[in-house]
Amino acid sequence: MSTSGSATAGIANSSSWTAFLKSIASFNGDLSSLTAPPFILSSQSLTEFSAYWATHPPVLTAPAAETDPAKRTMLVLKWFLSTLKHQYASRSEQYGNEKKPLNPFLGELFLGTWSDEAGTTTLVSEQVSHHPPATAYCVRNDKTGVELEGYNAQKATFKSTIIVKQIGHAVLRVPLPSGEIESYLITLPSLHIEGLIFGSPFVELDGTSYIASSSGYTAKVDYSGKGWLSGKKNSVTGTVTPTGKDKEVLYNVTGQWNKSFEIYEGPAKSNSKSNLVATYDAVATAQTELQVAPIEKQHPLESRRAWARVAEAIQQGDMDVTSVEKTKIEQAQREMRIKERSEDRSWERQYFTAAEGADSVLEKLGKVVGVPLDGDADKTGGLWRFDKTKAEKQAATQLTSDDVTKIEKELLGW
Repeated sequence: MSTSGSATAGIANSSSWTAFLKSIASFNGDLSSLTAPPFILSSQSLTEFSAYWATHPPVLTAPAAETDPAKRTMLVLKWFLSTLKHQYASRSEQYGNEKKPLNPFLGELFLGTWSDEAGTTTLVSEQVSHHPPATAYCVRNDKTGVELEGYNAQKATFKSTIIVKQIGHAVLRVPLPSGEIESYLITLPSLHIEGLIFGSPFVELDGTSYIASSSGYTAKVDYSGKGWLSGKKNSVTGTVTPTGKDKEVLYNVTGQWNKSFEIYEGPAKSNSKSNLVATYDAVATAQTELQVAPIEKQHPLESRRAWARVAEAIQQGDMDVTSVEKTKIEQAQREMRIKERSEDRSWERQYFTAAEGADSVLEKLGKVVGVPLDGDADKTGGLWRFDKTKAEKQAATQLTSDDVTKIEKELLGW
């Protein structure tokens, strides 16, 4: 592109971004419905974000080999912190700014596999609710049996910056040598978007999140960013204590979640080289590449296949085609919801089920970390749990070419 062309694009982007900021400031409601400027659109759907939980399977599965329950909680905390860079900083580092992902349609899927020294780790991610929007996921390591399942939604509002409250939780299950299965209930951090004025938004985490173990230990994580006078971007501190005994610090963490952090034994005031337990370099630690099926072999509702035409148009910078192809999917989805209502039925989730009645993990650990017994079902469309029976049925199902054509026509508008 010529210099004059680049300048013209820059002016257009600046004008578009300014108009977007004005629309945010005057908007009352959930910001997810607003249309972002073309230059900040991502070709990636939110259903893919579930993969960030397992970019390092060896770190995810490490607690299964530890016999001490307090150390296991520390290792779970280490794994959780290791996921943050990829979840919240990788896109702005790659593109120069945070991109707005595609809003998934109901029933959208994202499936993948990691293979490394930890064995085979699989991912199933599904958009289980559209109003309100919620994504459920299950990550399972075949070698150790370590399994993570959860669901999340986002509520975005504006108050001098974009503030995003993450709704939902995750449950990590770790099989022990004794045959028992240890559970960890994990809450999600809040976040806000920095860099709006400059048109280069990036995510900063804030507030507190928790990890509560069924073995009687709790990890608390506090997030902070760079203030006007002091502090560093993406700062994090954390502790591991016996549940209900916050002053009995067994381990503490300090550092930056997008760069590196250290884990020490005991309270922070005694930190020194002598009680340093572990360090983690989020930049230098290579992530295991997620393997997904070639697009032509994917289920027609898998993200990269379903959004392929939209993604191609975004990558080529053709916003007219982007709008046309995106509208096809959205209109087909609206028509399907109308048809379902007329037939008095609802969309059948392929891998997850909305739990009814009491959930054993939330009953035991919910009060510790502030998760209600219903899992905020009214804000996420249900208390979603992975359904192994459904998964087995999906694995045994072979779609014919006629099935694929019907799905693409009815659900994608092709």
